[in-house]
Amino acid sequence: MQPRIPRQSTGDQATRGTDDDLRLDDESAAVLAAARRRAVRDGDRQIDTAHLLHSLLEHDPLVRAAFGDGPQLARLLGYLVQRSIGYGLRWQSGVEDSGALPVVPAVEGFSPLAAAALEQAGARGGRPGGVRALGLDLLAALVADPQARAVEVLAHAGVDVRDLRARVEESLAAQEREELGELGELEELEELEELEELEEYAGGGAEPAH
Repeated sequence: MQPRIPRQSTGDQATRGTDDDLRLDDESAAVLAAARRRAVRDGDRQIDTAHLLHSLLEHDPLVRAAFGDGPQLARLLGYLVQRSIGYGLRWQSGVEDSGALPVVPAVEGFSPLAAAALEQAGARGGRPGGVRALGLDLLAALVADPQARAVEVLAHAGVDVRDLRARVEESLAAQEREELGELGELEELEELEELEELEEYAGGGAEPAH
């Protein structure tokens, strides 16, 4: 029996455009590849937000940390692995979509909601310094729409989605502050080097290199 997701070329069309256009980091690109493999294995029509959530939890320690160290994470993973033999069977005949979504460019192999989450994660990743989107950016995008299957899975596993959103945003804000601090230190170092060159030139040294 052939998998329902069309076979991709060597370049992997399911993730084509994500690395170049969506500004995902290497870990997030690996998450997409793992989500596609899981969807093909389970015979699902498309990669949806629940596939992406499952892969994020498996591959990204920062995402796992957002759920804490208690039994909640184990309960969530336990619920996710039941998809292929339980609740996920009813999803195989439908498409994950939401009428509240704006139209986004199609990402081949992904549901409309998953494609929108990838677009949003890429936009969130456009922080100062050219930093690519993190797994936490993708997690934030996955739980942004209440119609997402990822949100449904979280609710069934007893996760407070509103509280999760707040923790993710707090973690991303801390990450951005750290990135801005590193960027500021680099700019200060460059200014100091330029000042030293000017002082050397004023003292009769070689002409500053510009």
